[in-house]
Amino acid sequence: PAPEPHAKGYLSPAAVASLAAAVPEPSEMGSPVRLADQALSDKYRALENSDSWLLATAHAEMRHVLARQHFDCAMGVRFAATPTPRLTVLFEKLLHDADSVAEMVKARSARPRPVGVDPLRPACQRVSEAGRASASYPSGTAAVGTAYAEALAAASPEQAAALRVMGHEISISRAVCAMHYPADVAAGEAVGRAVFAEASATPAFQADLTAARTELAQVRATGLTNPGCASERAALATPPF
Repeated sequence: PAPEPHAKGYLSPAAVASLAAAVPEPSEMGSPVRLADQALSDKYRALENSDSWLLATAHAEMRHVLARQHFDCAMGVRFAATPTPRLTVLFEKLLHDADSVAEMVKARSARPRPVGVDPLRPACQRVSEAGRASASYPSGTAAVGTAYAEALAAASPEQAAALRVMGHEISISRAVCAMHYPADVAAGEAVGRAVFAEASATPAFQADLTAARTELAQVRATGLTNPGCASERAALATPPF
């Protein structure tokens, strides 16, 4: 059955504001921590046009309907073959909550992106001039990917470790992509975990999680897997540095 109409997220505006207020400010410009973060970002230039770069291009797509596929290989399934409307609702709400927290922090912090500092630095996705000029800290994509991974780990505890690894790889892809500095990614992951912890305490989340578990059982029952998993394993086989 089609999911019922729902609120945009699980969290109240007050909860979103509280989570955003708890996120520390980025390191100061010119500080040793900031300089080390920038130096690490520069190392990721070596991965341009590599397998990791291609994977990061795929990971840039985090819309709730399509982001399921990033977890195909961790779960040994092929999500695209089976409708999962309640899981889609769960992802949609987490995307709203995680992105809302990240955007609230960005509005006050306004750290430039790597592709904004260096306008000639390529990104592994199409990015407008306004996108290059937008704020980098914390990574909203890392927040969303981490929240997705935590939700799937709650729905499928036996695969939790692999799912969290993939959530982290989605986050790292943002540094590969030059859309965020490594510290922005780490802060985004922390936001994602905090959002999940708050959301998972709500009755609405628990109801969606119960329904999503039923859908995951249906996805597994097809026996289908993603043919792209070999390429994903190759891209992840060698650590960046």
